[in-house]
Amino acid sequence: MSERLTNVFPSEADIPEAYRISQPIDQREYLINGELKTWPGSLNPILSPVYVKQGNEIVPKNIGSTPLLTSKEALEALDGAVKAYDLGHGVWPTLSVTARIEHVEKFLAAMRLKRAEVVKLLMWEIGKTLKDSEKEFDRTCDYIVDTIKVYKEIDRNSAKLVEDQGFMAQIRRVPYGVALCMGPYNYPLNETFSTLIPALIMGNTVVFKPAKFGVLLIRPLLEAFRTSFPPGVINIIYGRGRETVGALMETGLIDVFAFIGTNKGANELKKLHPKSHRLKAVLGLDAKNPAIVLPDADIDNAVSESITGSLSFNGQRCTALKVLFVHKSIADTFIAKFNKAVAALKPGMPWDPGVSLTPLPEPGKVDYLRNLVEDAKQHGAKIVNDGGGEYSHSFYYPAVVYPVNDKMKLYTEEQFGPVIPIVPFENDSEVIDYVVNSNFGQQISIFGKDSKRVASLMDAFVNQVGRINLNTQSQRGPDTFPFNGRKDSAEGTLSVSDALRVFSIRTIVATKTTDENKQMISNIIRNHESAFLSTDYIF
Repeated sequence: MSERLTNVFPSEADIPEAYRISQPIDQREYLINGELKTWPGSLNPILSPVYVKQGNEIVPKNIGSTPLLTSKEALEALDGAVKAYDLGHGVWPTLSVTARIEHVEKFLAAMRLKRAEVVKLLMWEIGKTLKDSEKEFDRTCDYIVDTIKVYKEIDRNSAKLVEDQGFMAQIRRVPYGVALCMGPYNYPLNETFSTLIPALIMGNTVVFKPAKFGVLLIRPLLEAFRTSFPPGVINIIYGRGRETVGALMETGLIDVFAFIGTNKGANELKKLHPKSHRLKAVLGLDAKNPAIVLPDADIDNAVSESITGSLSFNGQRCTALKVLFVHKSIADTFIAKFNKAVAALKPGMPWDPGVSLTPLPEPGKVDYLRNLVEDAKQHGAKIVNDGGGEYSHSFYYPAVVYPVNDKMKLYTEEQFGPVIPIVPFENDSEVIDYVVNSNFGQQISIFGKDSKRVASLMDAFVNQVGRINLNTQSQRGPDTFPFNGRKDSAEGTLSVSDALRVFSIRTIVATKTTDENKQMISNIIRNHESAFLSTDYIF
């Protein structure tokens, strides 16, 4: 297996012409207050998880670099966003819904032209397969389209006056202020834009810092951002988070903190804000989503869904199935079929046809996974699949670990990678206790046919997690469904409609229903004297 994995990595000549990066992309551009500035200082090198053969050596591919901005540039970006918002009086927050939508549509049109560049960089930067990279780009475009559609619906529903108990009023959604948006490296486009676009379209101004990996792929979109939005509305910075993001939070001028990452990182950053009660947080955090395979489950379906759930993009998804509870009576059968399915997954480079397993982007990730498995072995578990845990440089072959118990780190710690812990259980109470006592509460999957038993488990979990999946893997989509979590897994709810609401607040204009007030309201609306108070709406 080691030789097989070593041969996974290509020479330069083996890389298809369409996906080669012949010269490193040394990026010095960053966007502040409508201006693409050039950074003269130090750069952060970007090493791809895709290693290449050079003679007898296998070395990481240097694909480029990004600016190592300082707190000075970060604060300049914040100043641009603050001035563009102008305490709610700026051009962007006071712009009509129609006009803001036109700006977003202009950006979307420009973004679509950069599909090939972004997809290639997704493959090189984070090791995502060609198919999944294309899917991420297209899904992000679809998300923007859906966001516009739902925003129109919200605006139509708000374009009316309501009367109650002698009062007449109009209720509309308005922005919070300045948003700081930070996305994750595993979905550096889709997950990031699921907060960035709603924040913008609702009238907030934004400082955006790309993920720690998947940074270069934003570069092809910089010009689209610059030309699609008024100056200061969107500002894009780079650099080390401690220096740049820390400085932003300490000012107290960030009104909305949109962050997808670890709960530890979110907690540390939130503490830096001097006015925590004025900080709106939208957080997507860690998860340890379990699957429960009951004795009467359709094993073939449970295996198929668990393979996808635990190993899609090498298990590097917050929504991935991170621990499998399998009833003892079917554990041997399940594991045999699961291992067969793992063996059928093709390892290779992101652009290889039919590839499923690819290199891992995080430096040190392979060693971390090895340590988790060694800890499990010391407490009685074994790797039960052929070749499990074999590795070469940034590539780690999936390890199925069994039997896992509560003495092992794998039992509670989110591995975020291709290690699949399987826990045998006899009584449903064992799994219920696990979920209740877990620090995480995003999702759970239940596989079984006995409706009474499934219903009992479902009712045990509805107040513990954000989503219960029956006979299917855990996942985010469809994007119209709420995406949230409990405990250390999330703060706030994201979906197309929920995201628009979470980046805005309802404001009311109300008056007593008298003839004079009716006439005044009528004049304001008829003569278009107010940008807020209006019965116009978009078709």
